[in-house]
Amino acid sequence: MSRIGKLPINIPSGVTVSVENNLVTVKGAKGELQQKLADNLTVKVENGVFTIERPDDTPTNRAMHGLYRALVQNMVTGVSEGYTKILELVGVGYRASNDGQVLELSLGYTHNIFLQLPKEVQVQTKSERNQNPIIILESADKQLIGQVCAKIRSFRKPEPYKGKGVRFKGEIVRKKAGKTAGK
Repeated sequence: MSRIGKLPINIPSGVTVSVENNLVTVKGAKGELQQKLADNLTVKVENGVFTIERPDDTPTNRAMHGLYRALVQNMVTGVSEGYTKILELVGVGYRASNDGQVLELSLGYTHNIFLQLPKEVQVQTKSERNQNPIIILESADKQLIGQVCAKIRSFRKPEPYKGKGVRFKGEIVRKKAGKTAGK
């Protein structure tokens, strides 16, 4: 049995989970999310507990069992608590600002980068004196917020010599020693 797949998901108060034709819909205070499950998995929702069972132990079913349980758990957590990611821009002259759902980044290129964010993701930017600019992203969808963070990071990844670039708040970038002048 899958160690993750067999764990029950406790549904908190204020969250409703419904299943129709293996389409799981989770509604809560932060929004509504849907996930289509594999056809061979069976789902039970009773007494505030959500469980997923698989028909047999074939490798495909074993893999799908834990995957879909984790996805549903992320949906339940997202609609009840939400997810927050904080990105930090490290570098001289790096700036970030937002106008609604449009994020404007100045990352040392000759032009500014404009990124249209999905409506499910809320963005907030902070720029304080003598501190690195910060981008705060909030969403109920863990997959979507991770994809948006990866897209923002791809514009200027942290480099190992000076540590400049877009990184998560608190992330440690291992620095390399540069060239040594020798003669």
